[in-house]
Amino acid sequence: MKILVASTNEKKLRELRDLVEGMAVEIVSPRDLDRPLPEVVEDADTFEGNACKKALAFAAASGLPAIADDSGLCVDALDGAPGIFSARYSGEAPVPDRDARNNAKLLRALAGLPPARRSAHYFCAVCLALPDGSVRTATGRWDGQIAFSQRGQGGFGYDPLFLLPSLGKTAAELPAAEKQARSHRGRAMRALRPSILELSKEV
Repeated sequence: MKILVASTNEKKLRELRDLVEGMAVEIVSPRDLDRPLPEVVEDADTFEGNACKKALAFAAASGLPAIADDSGLCVDALDGAPGIFSARYSGEAPVPDRDARNNAKLLRALAGLPPARRSAHYFCAVCLALPDGSVRTATGRWDGQIAFSQRGQGGFGYDPLFLLPSLGKTAAELPAAEKQARSHRGRAMRALRPSILELSKEV
């Protein structure tokens, strides 16, 4: 069974392919299709709303089951910000340096705060949508705190700042397999796994 992922982020695609390894599922990206797909404005007010909006639009346009996620970093001292605005926390300017700008802005916002006030969590909502408009959703959460400086070369987004105190490492310092085992996206995908398995048996 083919499932279209509503993303062209190569790191995210790789993570999702790894997470469905061993299942009778082929993950395809928008670049694998020979048809235009919609540009989806992520203007919902929740992670789940954005994930479902993307998945439904891609499923309807492609005729394939589609999976989308929306995730972000929620910092307690910032009342949950950047939250659903995590990707564009420092503005709408595109990659390649957007992650660096976002991280720099976050460090400025938390300047002077001690470790006890730097608690944060990643949150992920995943939506599997079918062309008939039905959806299955799951969520995952990963708790940590914001480091005082960036560390590590792996991951993406805020991973170089997302510190796991029990490990003494940031998410960017974890091997890929360990990150997937612990991360918000990994937890959400594992929670969605029974729905994917059920669907693959029906196809």
